[in-house]
Amino acid sequence: MKKRLISCLMCLAISFPVIHGQNEWFKDKDLTLTGAYYYPEHWNENEWERDLKKMHELGFEFTHFAEFAWAQLEPQEGVYDFSWLDKAVALADKYDLKVVMCTSTATPPVWLSRKYPEILLRDEQGNVMDHGARQHASFASPTYRKLAFRMIEALAKHYGNDSRIIGWQLDNEPAVQFDYGKEALDGFRRFLRKKYQDDIRKLNEAWGTAFWSQTYSSFDEINLPQFSLMFMNHHQILDYRRFAALQTNEFLDEQCRLIKKYARNQWVTTNYIPDYDKGHIGGSKTLDFMSYTRYMVYGDNEGIGRRGFRIGNPLRIAMANDFFRPITGTYGVMELQPGQVNWGSINPQPYPGAVRLWLWSVFAGGSDFICTYRFRQPLYGTEQYHYGIVGTDGVTVTSGGYEYEQFMQEIRGLRPVAREREVKPADYVKRTTAILWNPENYWSIDRQKQNRTWDTFKHVDKYYRALKSYGAPVDFISEEKDFSRYPVLVVPAYQLADEALVKRWKEYVMEGGNLVLTCRTAQKDRMGRLPEAPFGSMISELTGDKIEFYDLLLPDLPGTVRMDDCDYNWNTWGEILMPQSDNEVWATYTQEFYEGKPAVTFRKLGKGTVTYVGVDTTDGTLERKVLDKLYARLGISVMNLPYGVTMEYRNGFGIVLNYADRPYHFELPQGSKVLIGSQDIPTAGVLVFSVDE
Repeated sequence: MKKRLISCLMCLAISFPVIHGQNEWFKDKDLTLTGAYYYPEHWNENEWERDLKKMHELGFEFTHFAEFAWAQLEPQEGVYDFSWLDKAVALADKYDLKVVMCTSTATPPVWLSRKYPEILLRDEQGNVMDHGARQHASFASPTYRKLAFRMIEALAKHYGNDSRIIGWQLDNEPAVQFDYGKEALDGFRRFLRKKYQDDIRKLNEAWGTAFWSQTYSSFDEINLPQFSLMFMNHHQILDYRRFAALQTNEFLDEQCRLIKKYARNQWVTTNYIPDYDKGHIGGSKTLDFMSYTRYMVYGDNEGIGRRGFRIGNPLRIAMANDFFRPITGTYGVMELQPGQVNWGSINPQPYPGAVRLWLWSVFAGGSDFICTYRFRQPLYGTEQYHYGIVGTDGVTVTSGGYEYEQFMQEIRGLRPVAREREVKPADYVKRTTAILWNPENYWSIDRQKQNRTWDTFKHVDKYYRALKSYGAPVDFISEEKDFSRYPVLVVPAYQLADEALVKRWKEYVMEGGNLVLTCRTAQKDRMGRLPEAPFGSMISELTGDKIEFYDLLLPDLPGTVRMDDCDYNWNTWGEILMPQSDNEVWATYTQEFYEGKPAVTFRKLGKGTVTYVGVDTTDGTLERKVLDKLYARLGISVMNLPYGVTMEYRNGFGIVLNYADRPYHFELPQGSKVLIGSQDIPTAGVLVFSVDE
């Protein structure tokens, strides 16, 4: 007990604590809850009880109803039938399964599409989506929204005070719609009028419409931008993408407000696909927390070695955890595959142990719940070949189903010895690092890459991959967050900025923070306009660097950058720096007509430091070297985990995950004890150990 108290005090005593604590919806003692999707409307009612009983026997704690059931809930306009759903809820309760209720808005019924065809989405080429798929209705349509909200309100009135319902999922994988229908156009014009105070001159100035005779005389002249046109005004596209993300968020927020009028002790979330570049994730402020959907094996070999296509990208789940958790501190995974999918380019069997590995990966990041899609493999429809926990007969447990069962047994075994969420070793917490992310920077760069080999996500990943090899807790954060909570703040390719943001960066550094800025940062203002000043001048006072110019090279004729007697290849972006006298030069260019000039600098400022990485290298090894040197300079101890092996702490447990194609031996911290697995972790294996004794 004394050792545990000391450990907790060590965690609390350091200067930069982890910010994620308890929440009102989930209890630390449960660690995580596990559920499974079930569609009563797909099966003979005589089979429901057998299926839900089987779900309970396997160890599941909640189920998931009515995701695509609008046609069953409202078979005719204004006529509702909840009787079948009441029976399903009662059976779930009989077998100790709580229910997540859904709003079904992703699949409007046929009568709605036929009676009100104006609700259907229209793409950039003018094609209208017809009934027969899903998510074919426009969020911009007042008719669709009115009918959807009316149905949701009826559902919320019926189940909002039902203790068997623990929470709600809105829509399904809500995406940002690039809709080219009339209602979307009208909505975009209203958005612009509001943003520019109904003054077309302000819009013309922001968009730079003097260029190429684009000047508008009224908002009614503005159309939706066409992404397919190479030279479309990119300032207009920025605003359109902002509008499209806002429209999705407003649709979700209105659903949430309706439910909360009636809901009692029920949370509200939705399940996003982790499209980090779309701009809508985290934008719905009424939701209690965010959850995500994650599929790992579908044909692309993003893994390691011969087995990689059966296991998946080692950081795919980790990044989703690190992106969703910081939004509110609470998150879950609403869809995690139990086996093969139906929609991949190639749909292989997962490697034995991979499904369990994914479950532990979600848990390691701090999740509060995990739900699998789906419990039973369907007999018909688009998803016939999508694996379930059980097969089409509703009885035969699949290999992935057994791995879910094993995981749930392991979690139950850990619950009696679990501690509070934030009981973590002090050296681990000290490594806490934030990556600042705003999708608008991606939007801006993507329209003007300047080099066909530039990839913003790969640029960010170079830093993220290094941090995860350190065994560092990482948060992807927005500008809304408090920077001071993090010992190190990495800001990669943050192209759009303003004086207020630069001031916050400087204040963070002056008070003891350690800021890492990379190339292409603060080049433009928030509308994507270059300043009437030398290149990079917005941050020159902060970095201590002037930028002489930037260069881009041919992929087959890369340049090199030298740091500490090692050379690193680059071609996508290189800024030639002119540092002031108090800056340390960490890396220089070794070729071209600017040979010997700085590429990476470091300076002390106030109580903190600023590192500027003016180059993007081919494989990220320089980026890793820069972070190595910085963390050593700061006295922050780091690990050196090979790619494919990750480690996290939560609830007094250490969790080591092996996505690599060979076994990995993990040295236990002093005083730790193996709880699950062994120190020799096989491919797709998991090690869980106690933090101390």
